[in-house]
Amino acid sequence: MPHAPLALTASTPGDFQRLKISPDHIAVWEDGARTDNARGSYEWWYFDAHLDDGSKLVIVFMNKDISTPGTPLAPLIRLNLDLADGRSFEKIANFAPESWSAAKDHADVRIGDNRFTGDLNTYRINVSVEEIEISVTLTGTVPPWRPETGYMLFGADRSLEFSWLPSVPQGNVEASYSIAGEAHTSAGVGYHDHNWGNAGLMKLIHDWYWARGQAGPYSVIASYITAHEKYGYAAIPILMLAKDGKIIADDASKVRFETEDEFIDGHTGKPVGGITRYIYEDGDERYVVTFTRREDLTRARMIDATTGLKRLVAKVARFDGAYLRFAGDCTIERFERDVLVEQHEDKAIWELMYFGHAR
Repeated sequence: MPHAPLALTASTPGDFQRLKISPDHIAVWEDGARTDNARGSYEWWYFDAHLDDGSKLVIVFMNKDISTPGTPLAPLIRLNLDLADGRSFEKIANFAPESWSAAKDHADVRIGDNRFTGDLNTYRINVSVEEIEISVTLTGTVPPWRPETGYMLFGADRSLEFSWLPSVPQGNVEASYSIAGEAHTSAGVGYHDHNWGNAGLMKLIHDWYWARGQAGPYSVIASYITAHEKYGYAAIPILMLAKDGKIIADDASKVRFETEDEFIDGHTGKPVGGITRYIYEDGDERYVVTFTRREDLTRARMIDATTGLKRLVAKVARFDGAYLRFAGDCTIERFERDVLVEQHEDKAIWELMYFGHAR
């Protein structure tokens, strides 16, 4: 008799009932605080955008660093701003615990004077970190979505959880930002998701690819998660494809993932797919979503962000986690009976999070 998988997405009627959520509807409270900030838990609200002026923006409100979930509440904001003129800014701002508040009935996260708030359709984000000030409005054009319950479960008793809610799979963005008083305004396309869990990611997950993009009338969210060795390197594929704002494909059992042009990144030592591809087959219809790397935006070894005792402990434990972020092309193809009937291409950003040692 085959063994039950040690890592999977919770998807049974009992799972939905236990979690008090609907398989057909996402409630506003699901984007509110889902943890109590206790040791062992973590939570973050994420936003990214491609702006029409050529800039790329990422903002993350976190209740603690995901590499240290065993700590008490330790709020931080991560900010990446890459400009079309080649300038790049990466900020990590740490705050006192008393600066943090997060509503439970909807997304309303405050860290000092910074705020991330919304209702599954319209979000406003205001951030001031050192010389950079940003104000963003995100309005959804694709409805909120989650892969089944959104809960990924690990272990024989399935008690360990990592959860994910893409609250705005795609939306329109109006943004203003200033760098040391140098003011800019731009529109663009953005995305917001929300993550939380009750066990350290590096104890659950070996690595993941995660991507979002749009091309022509299509929007896509794609991920391929490989569980930790102790969970048999189980694979959790995820794909959401929408057309003209309506979700048309999201059955993980129909997804196949592959990479091409793999190489070892010289800085992090991690294997990277120059091309990552998600193939969705549904009878005579097949969608192929391909991400082709053109440039590296981030190549970071996680240990380099630690100091003192944390760094020493990480070295002793031989921790060599890495985070890589890429820019390139997203191509979406639709085939009918192996005949290409539709093809679209546009720019995209995606990431490789690598907690484990290179296999």
